[in-house]
Amino acid sequence: MTREEDRTPQYRKNSLTLVGTVALGTGVMIGAGIFALTGQMAELTGALFPLAFLSAAVIVAFSAYSYVKMSNAYPSAGGIAMYLYKAYGNTLPTAFNALLMYFSMVIAQSFLARTFGAYTLQLFDISDSSQWVSYLGAGLIIAAFLVNLGDNRYIQGVASLMGFVKIGGIVLFGLVGVYVADSVEMRIAVNSPNESISGFIAATALGILAFKGFTTITNSGAEVKDPHRNVGRAIIISIMLCVVVYALVGFAVASNLSLQEIVATRNYSLAAAARPAMGDLGLWFTVLLAVIATAGGILASIFAVSRMLAMLTQMKLVPHSHFHMPGSIQRHTLVYTVVLGLILTLFFDLTRIAALGIIFYLVMDMAVHWGILRYLRRDIEANSLMLLTAIGLDAVVLVGFVWVKVQSDLLIIVVAGSAMALIALGEVLFLRRAPQLAIEGGSNGHDS
Repeated sequence: MTREEDRTPQYRKNSLTLVGTVALGTGVMIGAGIFALTGQMAELTGALFPLAFLSAAVIVAFSAYSYVKMSNAYPSAGGIAMYLYKAYGNTLPTAFNALLMYFSMVIAQSFLARTFGAYTLQLFDISDSSQWVSYLGAGLIIAAFLVNLGDNRYIQGVASLMGFVKIGGIVLFGLVGVYVADSVEMRIAVNSPNESISGFIAATALGILAFKGFTTITNSGAEVKDPHRNVGRAIIISIMLCVVVYALVGFAVASNLSLQEIVATRNYSLAAAARPAMGDLGLWFTVLLAVIATAGGILASIFAVSRMLAMLTQMKLVPHSHFHMPGSIQRHTLVYTVVLGLILTLFFDLTRIAALGIIFYLVMDMAVHWGILRYLRRDIEANSLMLLTAIGLDAVVLVGFVWVKVQSDLLIIVVAGSAMALIALGEVLFLRRAPQLAIEGGSNGHDS
């Protein structure tokens, strides 16, 4: 075997069980989502933020339909990258949208990392605006990188353990928080955030970030046992678990903090809610949960994202350089993913990281639905109405979110637009020089 052949990504077939796959999915979903987004959503839509979570769940349910159908038909380590290829072939739409998904997932890692830092600092009475948030987050990403250098069974074991502890702990937090509260009604001050339609839609967009981690499950298709059935099952189970967990936590936070307090502590609202409900013991318990949740989320995310980039490299859709590193392409993409995550963690705050992530994700998500509707609907027996509904809901949420951000933080919209333009330009130049795509045993896709 040649040196070049040795670099081919290696995937261990049947090395992930259904339970392990669910653990990896919920590891990303129940990470920063519930721990940091609650306050940001409350800031946008006031007392309606619990309904915004429910609205996000409905939109994600329609979106998941496409991924379940595609994963049942085409399970692959490339996940969404392969789904886009099946629809659009070796073209710019495939490369552009796959990279949007890749960057949105790397952004999610940074979001998890900074949430880890913000919660950890609550034990030391240090402001969440401290530079220590970045340093702690960066340390967590490096630790997750070292774990990901290990065997799949080891990664699955660590993710599963963290997943069980996290879900059990968060459910306990929700039940105790509601039980000890005087009521399940939220206290609203006179100068609380207004409840507007645009604000609700923008909050719903952020809520989607709390669920979108289910897409990482699709990147495990080459390693899951019975992937034609279990990838889709893992997606559905993960979303259902998250709906239950988020509902409980939402009630607990709303019952123990006023709306103003939720907004003021938006980067660590669960820890803030734990103190009046359960005292210092509750604070320690909640911070420990946040640490486990964010650590598990980053571990699972790096595992999935590095595989997606390796598949894009193998498909000749993105440029790749070894930089004199030994090992396979998959090991290289693991390094690239971690480095990008470190840069974002060190230089962006939570609010802007979340905004970038949701814009990239929604654009990519619409491309997936459209590709299935236009080219693959009959092949995978997908329902046109479900696909059109998913596209329409994504479009409404994206427009509403961008409109709100144009008024409150125009810079992040400029950054998002510029980044997408650079990605598109870079791919146009690369694809003009790239050799013709050839995937052993694969389909040629559909030209667009």
